[in-house]
Amino acid sequence: MKVRSLLVSAGTALSIMTASATAQSLGRAELGSGGLRQDGPVRVQTSINFFVAGPSGDSEEAQKLRERARRAVYEMAARECDILREVLARDCRMESVNTNVNRQFGPQQTEGFNISGSMAFQITLK
Repeated sequence: MKVRSLLVSAGTALSIMTASATAQSLGRAELGSGGLRQDGPVRVQTSINFFVAGPSGDSEEAQKLRERARRAVYEMAARECDILREVLARDCRMESVNTNVNRQFGPQQTEGFNISGSMAFQITLK
């Protein structure tokens, strides 16, 4: 019983320390009637994964397919600040965009590319 009480106390203390450190690292936060309100910048990260079927070799058609896939990620990143402003941001600034295009081929698979993209934004809440 004493061990359980000690673990609960340690867990509670750790939770309090973590919440305090998180609030400090994000900027000034205040507790209001709607919960925790953040006045400083907030970082938002978004990622996407999708598959594009088509030739995956070194042909011109395969190159165009890779470019179209990367373009889709970049277009999503370009629109993301608009979405964030509609929903929760007063200001939005893109920090980074990453794309990965991996070739998929083989006798048991559909030929094409697996695309993954990630993007990071810094926003100020409304």
